[in-house]
Amino acid sequence: MKLRIKGNSIRIRLTKSEVDQFAKDGYIEEHTLLPNGKLSYALKKDATVDELSATISGTSIVMLMPETDATNWVKTERVGYENNTKLPSGDSLYLLLEKDFKCLDNTNEDQSDMYDNPLAEFHK
Repeated sequence: MKLRIKGNSIRIRLTKSEVDQFAKDGYIEEHTLLPNGKLSYALKKDATVDELSATISGTSIVMLMPETDATNWVKTERVGYENNTKLPSGDSLYLLLEKDFKCLDNTNEDQSDMYDNPLAEFHK
């Protein structure tokens, strides 16, 4: 699972096996160890939300996905879901959840568990 945070946006990308685990368990979590603690981030299927949302508690960020969307996402070719949530401060938080595609350029990253990039046939 990859996490990207930039300003008021959070993006999570999952590989094939991670999507399979999420389909089975309704939850997937990853950790990043730091010298003085641990950052945790997770994706959770949640019947109480009606749109993609996020929460933070201590050093844990959890993206919440509506149960119906989660069921549909793991069974279809749909790439992802997004939501732009208004915050109490008046700012907004942009959330994006995607299936992770193979890169089109050279990379040292193991991409064997990633989805085939639909643009690969045009990028030769």
